[in-house]
Amino acid sequence: MQIVETTNEGLKRGFTVTIPAALIAEKVDGEIARVAPQVQLPGFRPGKVPANLVRKRFGDQIHQDALQGTIREALDKVIIDQQLRPATQPDVALTEGYELGKDAELTVALEVLPTISAPDLTGLKLEKLVVPVKDEAVDEAVQRVASSAKRFEDAEEGKVAAEGDQLTIDFLGKLDGVPFDGGQAEDAALEIGAGRFIPGFEEQLVGAKVGDEKVITVTFPEDYPAENLKGKETTFDIKVKGIKVAAETVIDDEFAKSLGLTDLEQLKGLLKGQLEGETAQLTRTQMKRQLLDILAEGHDFDVPPTMVEAEFNQIWQQLTQEAGNEEDPAAALAEIEAEKDDYRGIAVRRVRLGLLLSEIGQKNGVEVSQQEMQMLVQQAAQQYRPEDRQRFAEYIQSEPLAAAQLRAPLYEEKVVDFLFEQAEVTEREVTKEELQAAIEADEGEAGHVHGPDCGHDHAEAKPAKKTAKKAEAAADADVTEEAPKKKAAPKKKAEAAEAAEGEAAAEAAPKKKAAPKKKAAEEN
Repeated sequence: MQIVETTNEGLKRGFTVTIPAALIAEKVDGEIARVAPQVQLPGFRPGKVPANLVRKRFGDQIHQDALQGTIREALDKVIIDQQLRPATQPDVALTEGYELGKDAELTVALEVLPTISAPDLTGLKLEKLVVPVKDEAVDEAVQRVASSAKRFEDAEEGKVAAEGDQLTIDFLGKLDGVPFDGGQAEDAALEIGAGRFIPGFEEQLVGAKVGDEKVITVTFPEDYPAENLKGKETTFDIKVKGIKVAAETVIDDEFAKSLGLTDLEQLKGLLKGQLEGETAQLTRTQMKRQLLDILAEGHDFDVPPTMVEAEFNQIWQQLTQEAGNEEDPAAALAEIEAEKDDYRGIAVRRVRLGLLLSEIGQKNGVEVSQQEMQMLVQQAAQQYRPEDRQRFAEYIQSEPLAAAQLRAPLYEEKVVDFLFEQAEVTEREVTKEELQAAIEADEGEAGHVHGPDCGHDHAEAKPAKKTAKKAEAAADADVTEEAPKKKAAPKKKAEAAEAAEGEAAAEAAPKKKAAPKKKAAEEN
């Protein structure tokens, strides 16, 4: 087998590979010998069909299978002999005019991953902005819980309905004087001011008393789901059967017990933990942005164009989809179009950071354990119907790139945690507002080319500058994944040895097998 390099420009490589006809013939003979005992033909006992008849009957298919197997072996040999790390799926083509009995000549074109030196982590410094949860914040959270657990008690006789009161009513809706489907109810509970009925309905019951019967007129919203009622003026016959007023909620141990807890202190402890978790996540976001900025500023190596293009297409698809949902889609699209080059720069940054974090993780033994991977599969499987969950698990097990995509977010967070441990971290106490302001400042710190946070907090489409900043902040959230360890095969997805080391690589690869469909609620 002869391998000749034809291209070596930047990260692009090209080769011609000549496979001797004798090697292909040997493969064909071996395949015929393997399948002959399994062939059944009329007039022959099982396993006794002559090899020459097998060749005559099935030779073309066997030859094609043997040729494909030889091509895969040739590609493996190119990757191993040339010490390549493919970034994306190699493009393998058999030259025209090939015939059985002749040498086969292949052309192989691919992009390789850059050689990255793992950074020196000594001297890495980060500032951690910490928000202490004060008693006042906990008390406010308790009050919100109490407000959401509002209860009502019967009003005094003769009470006039007011904002905040709960009425018990019968109603009958009519369109052009004729009752319509879904417009009737008895003993319905209505809280004036809660906004649970269509606009204008609740307000017209202010001043009503028990026993009152009245007719109100309301207009259904233009976006109402029922086509026959969209934008239509209707009437409702109302009968007021009861009025209740909001009862004062006493925040004490009994209130906590009504929520299924032991006492008020337990409720406060749970709410404090929840508030601490929220601020801790913001703190982590702020630290991670600092870290990624430091890494991005210190590294400027070439990245595979195909990976960048795949990442850019993902960002662009997201932005154009969101722009299409704006009040003025044309204007929103024009704004992001004006910054298209900036978004391409964001894609470069994301791919570069993905490769860099992957390199750091691999050099320092960061791994996602088998147990962690099983938990990821179980969690993801919950998106599917019960009968499809096992098939989803089998799909992940059989598809290295699908597994890599599933593993990527957790792997990235573990690499980030490793880097946090290596850094010299100084803490500074701030308010929640100051922490949020620091995160927003990071989003726009380096102009348009500093940020989407695709952990999948997606960019808004307006205004354009705000979009670019948010888009970049999104890209920094999910930028790496471990590499699948299989080598590439021609005309298959990129399972190349250590090929898809960035999430963009996995997303760029074509899918061979379809995953099970998700639950119906997500399909519609």
